[in-house]
Amino acid sequence: MSRSSGLLLHVTSLPSPYGVGDVGDGAARFVDALAAAGQRVWQVLPLVPPGDGDSPYASPSTFALSPLLISPERLRDDGLLTDADLAAPPSLPDDRVDFAAARQYKEALLASAYERFQDGAGGAALRGAFEDYAEREAAWLEDYALFVAIKADQGGAAWTEWPAALAHRDERALAEARRQHAEAVDRERFDQFVAERQWAALRERCRAAGVEVLGDLPIYVALDSADVWADRDLFDLDEAGRPREVAGVPPDYFSATGQRWGNPLYRWDRMAENGYRWWRRRLRRTLALVDRVRLDHFRAFEAYWAIPASEETAVEGRWVEGPGSALLDALEADAGRPLPIVAEDLGLITDGVRDLIARHELPGMAVLQFAFGGDAQNAYLPHNHRRRQVVYTGTHDNDTTAGWWAAAPPEVRAHVERYLGPSAESVPRRLVRAAWASVADLAVVPVQDMLGLGSDARMNTPGEAAGNWAWRLTSDQLDALPTEWLRNLTETTGRGEGDE
Repeated sequence: MSRSSGLLLHVTSLPSPYGVGDVGDGAARFVDALAAAGQRVWQVLPLVPPGDGDSPYASPSTFALSPLLISPERLRDDGLLTDADLAAPPSLPDDRVDFAAARQYKEALLASAYERFQDGAGGAALRGAFEDYAEREAAWLEDYALFVAIKADQGGAAWTEWPAALAHRDERALAEARRQHAEAVDRERFDQFVAERQWAALRERCRAAGVEVLGDLPIYVALDSADVWADRDLFDLDEAGRPREVAGVPPDYFSATGQRWGNPLYRWDRMAENGYRWWRRRLRRTLALVDRVRLDHFRAFEAYWAIPASEETAVEGRWVEGPGSALLDALEADAGRPLPIVAEDLGLITDGVRDLIARHELPGMAVLQFAFGGDAQNAYLPHNHRRRQVVYTGTHDNDTTAGWWAAAPPEVRAHVERYLGPSAESVPRRLVRAAWASVADLAVVPVQDMLGLGSDARMNTPGEAAGNWAWRLTSDQLDALPTEWLRNLTETTGRGEGDE
């Protein structure tokens, strides 16, 4: 990575008149703001359909894009919607996502767009692009579209509760389901086509502005997903399709009882037999959508915490050896280049994890909110940073820096004051300065910290199942981003274009 900087903001958090951020006009304004501030990286969360708790880390597909990201404005531009269709959006909050209401509204718009598409709207060129897309992405798209159609027909039940022939993918049952749900399957193909078409257009705008997109790839996938349903032999499940053990982490900074995520664990032995083909496909798909990707919970490649499925918390579990360099070697060979991966190496990191990161020359992470309150050896203090690293004030899992500071104990506050020195600036601004001045190649700050917002702007609280992922940037807040201040800081600390 070259020396650079950027902002963290998920697409659903963008301003939009349609209840949820999307890739339309609000996204274009944000890219323009990044460019005006001299920023060269936009970090997003997973772009997949959200799952339980509206989380992008519990998706029904690791390959699909979320239809919530589709812009009604861009559908109108393609002739698939009219001004009248968009004239009266529902009255939804502009600072939070009401996921259920936004989903209902957008599904109705997409249904109308699909009907017009079937009637020839958009012309032969759009139809040809759709057919090319459906053929190119068939390896994952066909299973996903059928999964969504069957799940809807089954009243939203998890695939483990479907009739046995469908749950176990009996060929005759699947053929009948494809016939019965042909229109629903085609509609899902259409939604995915539109989402990818619009996302590709936004990425072109990013490229023109000199902005890279840093994506996010959760290491695990959800049990109730097309991924597990289509390739269940790659996951550690019993005969009924239920996990024997589940993923999570032991007690840590975030939770005294650990985090029981509940994802099924991989059968790494089976994946190794075919050269990690599923993972190669997964990373290839992700890097077709983003320029670089943060690999969430990287430490599980070295060793992962396996929790008996019967346990309600993550306290009881065991460390199990992961695939290590064998997987990373396969991914690198498939990519034909050094892996454009940022390793999320937070939490309990061992020498084995450090060796794995060093061997593959991957940048790790440093979070300034974790730096203070101890001694000078804390790895997250700026004087201990490394060039091959990404420094953050906080991540989507942290409180905002203003919220963190408001709750910080006296010893942390005293350490911050000693370390950063006296200043009239707010603590969020001071931590941004410290991040930008760091030797780390890349500095990223959540938009909430750039605006100095409090805890009510927090994106996610690990271990809490509800109330997350909903924060949104309002149009006025987007206009209030301190672009000139940030551009000056970026140029002063050598993170601007041409500084590397």
